[in-house]
Amino acid sequence: MREKYVPQAEIDFRIRRLQKSLVREQIEAVLIVYKMDYFYFSGQAQDSILFVPAEGKPLLLVFRDIDRAKKESPLEQVVPLAAMGDLYKVIKNFYGSLPRRIGLELDVVPVRDYFRFQELLLRPEIVDSAKIIRQLRMCKSPFEIAQMRRAGEIGNKVHEEGLNILKEGMTEIEFGGHLELVAKQLEHEGLIRVRSLNYEAYSWHILSGTSGSIVSQANSPMGGAGLSPAFPVGAGIKKIKAHEPILVDFGVCYNGYLVDFTRMYSIGTLPDKYVKAYEASRTIERAVLEEARPGADCGEIYEKTVILAAKLGYEEYYLGIPEKKAFFVAHGVGLEINEIPFLASGQHYALEEGTTIAIEPKMVFPEEAGVGIENTVLITKQGVEKLTTSSEEIFQV
Repeated sequence: MREKYVPQAEIDFRIRRLQKSLVREQIEAVLIVYKMDYFYFSGQAQDSILFVPAEGKPLLLVFRDIDRAKKESPLEQVVPLAAMGDLYKVIKNFYGSLPRRIGLELDVVPVRDYFRFQELLLRPEIVDSAKIIRQLRMCKSPFEIAQMRRAGEIGNKVHEEGLNILKEGMTEIEFGGHLELVAKQLEHEGLIRVRSLNYEAYSWHILSGTSGSIVSQANSPMGGAGLSPAFPVGAGIKKIKAHEPILVDFGVCYNGYLVDFTRMYSIGTLPDKYVKAYEASRTIERAVLEEARPGADCGEIYEKTVILAAKLGYEEYYLGIPEKKAFFVAHGVGLEINEIPFLASGQHYALEEGTTIAIEPKMVFPEEAGVGIENTVLITKQGVEKLTTSSEEIFQV
């Protein structure tokens, strides 16, 4: 278990980078209340608040088991917080005064909590620190990459085992459940975290035949019917048939870190129409891999894929059905499935070394099927390293 703890040097490095950003932005301190952010900077994910001053030691205030928090977090100052109303008193006891300009993750903090923090901290100037934190989390350390490599290894085994599980007549949700069992036996944590309001999903989508053309709540080329209007995304009760495309989008979470990747399955041979569309998706992916270098413009890479899809004859089907298309070909991934950067329309900023992105060119045929590929990759000085390395041929049963 201890090998999964975030090392002291890792946490110290992250805190130093955060404090440099706070000084640069003239923010006296940041209050971190979003779970994946305080996990990133403290190494533990119990209900907590992390207070990081621009200068000095951070303070982790824990609502639950203080002994467990001290065991899991290498931070020096870890203290209990019996009630939110004690926040002012505890911070003042450690630092002598409260900051007058403080950062808060305004992209995820509820409005009610925003007003409460204003009141508890004697109405400081509150500024948004979400962008700073997301940018710091974007480039991955060797420790983080190691967790993602392990997640990729688990996913490889899941897809290989899928060949032994898939049978005609089983439902999508049944197939997905069997794959999840395999993954959990290999320490897949079963969670896919998303920095978003009102989005939740299984860690996998099983989209067979017409399910692959159904638009769901997700901002993606396709999403599936789900089991009901109450959970309208992912695998449903449709029975899987022979000779239809079966798209398996499986995200694996290991020690908090994710990889996201998609492989195609079939029972028997697929019609040439879908085989050729899948090969076109692979061609587009290879083009992205060639372009994805430090310094490359994220928006320009996306735009080139749109041109290439049209050249290959798939303009109508690329990234979704007409008028319901997604406008990205890759997204950042790490502790969450929607980290920056995005290779997307309008995202004109440079790709950086150390970022990890999931590249997912997909084709959707209205009322027929969806096909595509997805791999999580690491951007290096030399180019791209795939973290998901299972066979990219169609898995045919």
